[in-house]
Amino acid sequence: MDIKGQAALVTGGASGLGEATARELARLGAKVAVLDVNAALAEKVAAEIGGIACQCDITNTNSVIAAMAKAAAAHGPARILMNIAGIGTAKRVVGRDGSPAPLEDFARVINVNLVGSYNISRLFAAECVKLSPLEDGERGVMMFTASVAAFDGQVGQQAYSASKGGLVGMTLPMARDLAQHGIRVCTVAPGLFATPLMKELPEAVQASLAASIPFPSRLGKPEEFAQLACHIVTNGHLNGEVIRLDGALRMAPR
Repeated sequence: MDIKGQAALVTGGASGLGEATARELARLGAKVAVLDVNAALAEKVAAEIGGIACQCDITNTNSVIAAMAKAAAAHGPARILMNIAGIGTAKRVVGRDGSPAPLEDFARVINVNLVGSYNISRLFAAECVKLSPLEDGERGVMMFTASVAAFDGQVGQQAYSASKGGLVGMTLPMARDLAQHGIRVCTVAPGLFATPLMKELPEAVQASLAASIPFPSRLGKPEEFAQLACHIVTNGHLNGEVIRLDGALRMAPR
């Protein structure tokens, strides 16, 4: 699919990997809707890229429907969905005091990262199937954002790894399900990237993490993630695939 002129939705588009992807899509000529729970940051990014900001909680169906309607009114129906919104947590199953990890923490991460991503994807797909097919019968493309933690989860990452592993497991059946409608589905599993959250860590910690990456021994650049996300859109034969983007990193237990 040619990105130029297409309407795109980017969840988590107000910061980090989502912001980089929103900017790259806009640079390539897409009409970008920045979806994020942080309305102020979404407005800032949207203004800078000539897009539209839509406050959106992907776990809330009414919020997603409203955001998609606002984006469609401004840009027309979307053919591109970038699922990048997500949260993380680190809780040992049994704490130092011997108490079990709070179930609420586990459920919240699963609800946002996995259920939320599925929620907006099903709503996006239902609108996408109504569109006229493009070249090769294609109607749309969606991307999920997993993590290397889906494969190499560390101590305390049960919730995060389970949520990202769920996205990995959902990729192929989603692609098979939507093949009849001409909608492709892929997932990117990034490693350690120089996001705002990462940059809050002490420089010594960042350097140590970067040194653990075989090559190149540096943190990934958000724009590298964005470039791959956009390549998935333009490469029509990429479908049902999970792509690790990690410099050959394999995470240690801790």
